[in-house]
Amino acid sequence: MKFRIPLYTLILFTFFIFALHAQDEAKKNEKSDRHFFTMIHEIGATSVKNQARTGTCWDFATQSFLESELMRMGKGRYNLSEMFNVRYTYPLKAERYVRYHGKYQFGEGGQAHDVLTIFDKYGAVPNSVYPGLEPGDTLYDNTEMDAVLKAALKTIVNRNRISDHYEALVNAICDVYLGKVPKTFEYKGKEYTPKTFAESLGINTKDYVEITSFTHHPFYSKFVLEVPDNWEQGEYYNVPLKDLIRIIDNAISNDYSVAWDGAVGKNNFYRKADYAVVPIEGDTSTTGAEKELDVTQQLRQKAFDDYATTDDHLMQITGVAKDQAGTTFYYTKNSWGTKDKKYGGYWYMSEPFVKLRTIAIMVNKNAIPKDLRDKLGI
Repeated sequence: MKFRIPLYTLILFTFFIFALHAQDEAKKNEKSDRHFFTMIHEIGATSVKNQARTGTCWDFATQSFLESELMRMGKGRYNLSEMFNVRYTYPLKAERYVRYHGKYQFGEGGQAHDVLTIFDKYGAVPNSVYPGLEPGDTLYDNTEMDAVLKAALKTIVNRNRISDHYEALVNAICDVYLGKVPKTFEYKGKEYTPKTFAESLGINTKDYVEITSFTHHPFYSKFVLEVPDNWEQGEYYNVPLKDLIRIIDNAISNDYSVAWDGAVGKNNFYRKADYAVVPIEGDTSTTGAEKELDVTQQLRQKAFDDYATTDDHLMQITGVAKDQAGTTFYYTKNSWGTKDKKYGGYWYMSEPFVKLRTIAIMVNKNAIPKDLRDKLGI
C-alpha cells in the first residue's frame, strides 16, 4: 500500500516552508526596511548610468548634473559622453605629472570642475557619438588603459628628462582604448564639432561654483582644497556647515540639483540597503530608524583631519525626503547601475551623514541664497 499525503497537509507544509524562507529574507534585509521614505521634493534627472570598472565617478556625477541643468533650462534630455571627458583629461594630467618629475597625482580620479575644464577647452559630444567602449563591450573598464598610461609616464620621468614623444604616446594610448574623437558629427539632423555642440547647449561654466566647509581656512573666502584628486588645484568657497546645508536645501527647493563629493568608503554607507546614516556610538538596535549623531563643525573637521572623510566618490543630489522619524534624507543618484539596487540606483543619505562626509558640492551660483552670494562676492 502506497503512503499518500493529504492535499491539505501538503498545502500547509508548502506554506510553512515559504514562511520560513520569507523570515530568512526579512532578516537579511531588515536593515533596508528600517527606513520608510516620503519624497518632499524631487528634480528631474536622466537615467542611472554604470561607471563599472572605472574611477570616473567625478565624470558621471557631473555630466548627470549638467544633464539636469539642461532639463531645468528647457533644453530637453541629453545623454552626454563621459568618456569624452576622460579622453581629454588624461593628457592634461600627464602634462602635470611629467612637469613635476612624477611627484604629482595621476590616475582615474578627479573633481567636478574637471568636466567644466574639458567643456570649455574641448567641448562636448553625445554619448551616441563617442561611447568610449571597445567593440563588443557593454560595460566600461579603464583599468588596463590606466595601468599602461602610468607605466609609460613612469618610464619617461625615470629617464630624468621629458621625452619629445610623450604627448603623442599619451594620445595614442587614449585613442587605442577609447577611440578617436570625431572632428565633426551629425546629431538630430545637424552637423557639429565638439565645440559647436557645446555652444549649442547654452551651458555657461562660469555659472557653477564649488563650495566646502572646513575650519583650517577662513570662512567666506576661497582656497585650494587639499585632496589628492584636486589635481587642477581648483579653488572652493568655504562656508560654515550650517550654510553648506542651507545651500543644498535652497538649491533642491528651487529645482537645482547638486553635484556631491564625499566619502562612502567608510562605515554607514550601506551598499545593500542603499541608504547612509551616522548612528550614535553603541546603538545596537536592529529595527526602526537609527539614532544619529549630532554632527558639529568640529566633528566634521576632525573626520577630515583623521582621513576618515575623503573624496572617494561623487554623486548627484536630486531630491529631499523624510523618513518615518522625520529625519531629512537627500535623494542621490549614483553611477553604479541599477542591478540589485533597492531604489533603482539611487541612495538616501541622511542629513547627519551629509554633514559629516561631504567633501564639497558644486551648484549653480543662482541656487545659493542671495545673502550668502553677497558674503562670498559671487
